[in-house]
Amino acid sequence: MRGTQFAQLTAFVAVAEHSSFTKAAAQLGIATPTLSQTIRSLEEQFGVRLLDRTTRSVALTEAGAELLRQLSPALAGVDKAVDAIDAFRDKPAGGLRLAVHPVAAVAIVGPSIAHFSAQYPEIRIEICVDEEPKDIVSARFDAGIHPADGVAQDMVVVPIAGKIGVSTVASPDYLARNVPLSAPDDLKQHNCIRYCASGNETRQTWKFSNADEHIEVNVAGSLNVNNLNLALRAGLDGVGIVQLPEILVAPFIADGRLVPVLADWSAQWTDFVLFYSNRRHVPLKLRTLVDFLRQETTSTLGPEEARSFIARPRFASSADRPHRVAHRTRPSVRQVVADGATIAATKSSASLRSPATQRSGAECT
Repeated sequence: MRGTQFAQLTAFVAVAEHSSFTKAAAQLGIATPTLSQTIRSLEEQFGVRLLDRTTRSVALTEAGAELLRQLSPALAGVDKAVDAIDAFRDKPAGGLRLAVHPVAAVAIVGPSIAHFSAQYPEIRIEICVDEEPKDIVSARFDAGIHPADGVAQDMVVVPIAGKIGVSTVASPDYLARNVPLSAPDDLKQHNCIRYCASGNETRQTWKFSNADEHIEVNVAGSLNVNNLNLALRAGLDGVGIVQLPEILVAPFIADGRLVPVLADWSAQWTDFVLFYSNRRHVPLKLRTLVDFLRQETTSTLGPEEARSFIARPRFASSADRPHRVAHRTRPSVRQVVADGATIAATKSSASLRSPATQRSGAECT
C-alpha cells in the first residue's frame, strides 16, 4: 500500500470514529478543509461514496461501514505491533485512552493524575468520562475504570480501589428547616437529591451499614441529576440531602457548608476496577498505570481541587498546565505524510472530558 493511501484510510477511520470532520481534523492535527479533500480523493479512487454528509451530521454509507469493519482489525494489529516495541524501551511511553466512570474520575483518577504525569511524562493520557462502560475494544480504548458489576465477562479485571466511601450530607440551612434524622429510615421524610446515571428511576435505594446491620432505604425527592457537580451544588444550596463520594464533600464538611447526617451509619459505593481486553498483550505503559493506581488510590483531593469540580463543567486538563519535565514524543504509527500535508493521527494529550449526552438504561443511587 502506498503511503498516500494509508494516510487517506487513516483519515477515513478518524472521521468514522468521531462522526465529525471537525473533531477528526483536530485529532489528526490538520485543517478541516484538508481532511475533507482527503476523504473526497479516497472516494474518487474507490468510485463509491463512503460518508453521507450534511451540515449537521456525518454518517457511514453501507460501503463506508464495510470499509471500517475491514480496516479496524488491521489498524489495531499495527498499533499492537508498535505497542510491543515499547517493551524494549527503558521507560514507558506512548498514548493511553481510558474510559472512566464519573465517580472513579473524582475519587480515583483525579487525585492521582498529576503525580502520574510527573512520574511518567512520556505517557500521554486521554480520559473519556462517561456513566456507562464502553466496549473498549471497538471504541479503541486501552482500558476502563468502572463498577465491577458492569464489566464484560471477557475482560481482564484488576481491583484498584475497593468500595469508594460516600457521605450522606446536607447544608446547615436545610437541616434547620427540617426534622432531624436519627436512623436511615428517617430519610423517607426528607427531600433526597439522587445522583442518577441518566435519569432512570428504577433504582431508588441508598445503602447503609452499622456493625452487622445492613439497611437499604428507598429515597425520594424533587431532584434527580446525572452530574456529580450539580448534585453537590444542589446540596450546598439547601435543596435536600445528598449522598456523594467522601473525597468530594470533605472540604465542604471541613468549612461547615455541609453537615454529615447519620454519622453512626456508613455508606459505600460499589467496587471499582480497572479492566482491559484479554485479547491483546499488556503494553508496558498500561502495566505501569495499573501498578501506579493500585498504589496511589488512597490519595485525596485538597479543598481547592475539590471545589474546582463545581466551578467548571469540564474536568481540568493536564495539557493546561506547564510541563515540568521535558520529554520526547514517539510518533504514532499513524503519523504519515500525504498530499504534502502531515496527517498525524496521534492521540490527544492528557485531557479529562465530562460526559457527553447521557444514555438511558442506567441507574440512580
